[in-house]
Amino acid sequence: MSAVVESIMGENAKPAGNSPSPGGALQAAEPVRTGAANEPQAVPRVATAKARRSSKRVAGSGLFMRVAPPLLGVALLVLVWQIIALKTSSFPTPWTTLKEAGVMFSDPFYRNSPNDQGIGWNVLASLQRVGLGFGLAALVGIPLGFAIGRVEFLARMFGPIISLLRPVSPLAWLPIGLLVFKSANPAAIWSIFICSIWPMIINTAVGVQRVPQDYMNVARVLNLSEWKVLTKILFPSVLPYMLTGVRLSIGTAWLVIVAAEMLTGGVGIGFWVWDEWNNLNVPHIIIAIVVIGVVGLILEQLLVALAKAFTYEQVNH
Repeated sequence: MSAVVESIMGENAKPAGNSPSPGGALQAAEPVRTGAANEPQAVPRVATAKARRSSKRVAGSGLFMRVAPPLLGVALLVLVWQIIALKTSSFPTPWTTLKEAGVMFSDPFYRNSPNDQGIGWNVLASLQRVGLGFGLAALVGIPLGFAIGRVEFLARMFGPIISLLRPVSPLAWLPIGLLVFKSANPAAIWSIFICSIWPMIINTAVGVQRVPQDYMNVARVLNLSEWKVLTKILFPSVLPYMLTGVRLSIGTAWLVIVAAEMLTGGVGIGFWVWDEWNNLNVPHIIIAIVVIGVVGLILEQLLVALAKAFTYEQVNH
């Protein structure tokens, strides 16, 4: 009896011939491969095409944002200029000024007399004064900024002096220069020097003070000399701050020379503007304003490029 029961139970326990085995169940769960199995390979191609179209749209949008806003701004400025010219008879129109510019730049380096020269010579004379005054300011201001940032005693000593003299107008320094140097050209260079030195001192000193203390601790542990600390630690860390100060100073120097030359006379873009005003030649004054702006922009962009070349940081206007 027990043998019969066991035989019946054994037969019921056996899987049916049509029942899938565990392995068969796993195999049945797999998708059936057909000729359409190669279709997923087309997905990357579609995605690549969409990515290309998207990148073209982004590139086109970026080009539009770089070109359209400046052109729109210039068009708006010309429109306002034209409206003012229509309402004021003594004010030249953009077209009149453009024709005068064509005549002027056809021979920018003529020289009839010491006080009658082309705009090119006047710009070069101003740039020469800016180079001398700015160069002297850099030679004095950058080392002084390192010393002020490195030595607390010097920072406390020079801090009040810098705070007192930095806000002084550039034209206020010009009479002092005329009194001391007895000549217009050195007085103009002096005004550039005294006005452009402050950004370099302040930015360099702030850069030295913001050097991470861990760097200085390592230098102390390694017993580095002051010269190695300056060249290996301070200078690379301070360079972005220093170049920012230089960029600010060159803009200040260019502003100062235009104002100083209006008062000192001689050859220079500032004196040229004042001379054209005395002649009531308003188109030439407007042309000179544009030239002054373009030269200042070029100087600033050159220093921005220099800063990007020597630092890892992005330098912004």
